[in-house]
Amino acid sequence: MTNIILCGGSGTRLWPLSRKLMPKQFLKLFNDKSLFQLTLERNSKACSNFLIVSNIEHYFIALDQLEESFSNVDSKFLLEPMPKNTAPAVALACFALDVNDIVLVTPSDHLIKNEDEYMRVLKRAEALAKEDYLVTFGITPKSPQTGFGYIEAVGEDVKLFHEKPDQETANRYLKSNSSNDSSKFYWNSGMFMFRVGLFLAELERYSPNIYKLAYEAYLSARGENPIRIDTKAMEKIPEDSIDYALMEKSKRVKVVPSDIEWKDLGSFDALIEEIDSKEAIEIESSNNFYYSDTKDKVIATIGVDDLIVVDTKDALLISKRGKSQRVKDIVNILKDSSQLSTLNSQLMVHRPWGTYEVLIDESGYKIKRIIVKPNKRLSLQKHFHRNEHWIVVSGTATVIVGDKKYLVRPNESTYIKMGEIHRLENEGKIPVVLIEAQVGEYTGEDDIVRIDDDFKREYGAI
Repeated sequence: MTNIILCGGSGTRLWPLSRKLMPKQFLKLFNDKSLFQLTLERNSKACSNFLIVSNIEHYFIALDQLEESFSNVDSKFLLEPMPKNTAPAVALACFALDVNDIVLVTPSDHLIKNEDEYMRVLKRAEALAKEDYLVTFGITPKSPQTGFGYIEAVGEDVKLFHEKPDQETANRYLKSNSSNDSSKFYWNSGMFMFRVGLFLAELERYSPNIYKLAYEAYLSARGENPIRIDTKAMEKIPEDSIDYALMEKSKRVKVVPSDIEWKDLGSFDALIEEIDSKEAIEIESSNNFYYSDTKDKVIATIGVDDLIVVDTKDALLISKRGKSQRVKDIVNILKDSSQLSTLNSQLMVHRPWGTYEVLIDESGYKIKRIIVKPNKRLSLQKHFHRNEHWIVVSGTATVIVGDKKYLVRPNESTYIKMGEIHRLENEGKIPVVLIEAQVGEYTGEDDIVRIDDDFKREYGAI
């Protein structure tokens, strides 16, 4: 069985922890593991192959975390140049597989704590998938949540899919579950299992435009692993969820009731139930949650209760418990402000060759700490608007400037003039750590021209 993992979420409701270039599924908040890694580990017990559908910007983060979890696993990536929701994503993935394959489709950002029960419901779903049903997983609700869609079913037979309800309707759903009514209501998990050929046939029947344009986009793809979908072809595909495009229309749908301690960590109110609060000095304060990505920062409060405090190096969020869903309103405000950069990335940015952290960013200059992994190198590149000074702190850097190649050791430095072609490489066995000082009239990350790149990146920063 193949696990199709959908990694396209942006996780904006967990800003400022989650950013466009480092969304929530890749944040290592669970004993130094991410939700994506937990998904890989959990599903590897039932699936022998992975097909990971990712935004092209997240490919190298996902690849790094996959390799951390499994050094040798049968996996493939399909890279989308833009999000088009789950129906096109699953269709593109299925075109890359054999029509007889059974696939488990899962988001990358869910938490499942009862793995024994999870394995049991997967086996039941697999049996139904082999009988040519499109199987969805209905989560047994513990409370009247308004943030989830619901599935109404009699046994395993689906009656209706319901939109996210208001509070009164959610209360009625939960009350109905405790009555003798044959219909039961479940949270819609967004997880599915089916045979590839059945899914594609049903999608062609009920959403022929998505099927046709997704197939054309798949035929336009480049590469075998990763499979890179063409931007212009992707733009033509309608945006739609698998529920709207297919599951609500097909007559071949079954639901497996699942009591698996499932969590969709879509808000801080949900997240803080699963991670520990940072220690704080509290005076006349109670029921507060604190998070800070600065290890030694002291947090102290006086006379405040029921707060969620999330502190990062470039942003601070303070919310009342129960109100954190409104983080999306803050994100919408930031989209139209001069602070747009805080939505895209943290000060620590991950790249396929390592990481960089912005220490100072002022008009006319920028200071970074750069870490290059062993046997990795940056692209051969040049800049039009800045000069760069590199000071090596540890490790030994191999530097190419023009037609010269030389080593720069700890406590040594080098200088790259504006317009010079250059490259930084780590040929050693330990990370190279250096401080980069950029000086120029413009120090934006898009001031870069790549001449050669090991990672075949077509756009973006270093």
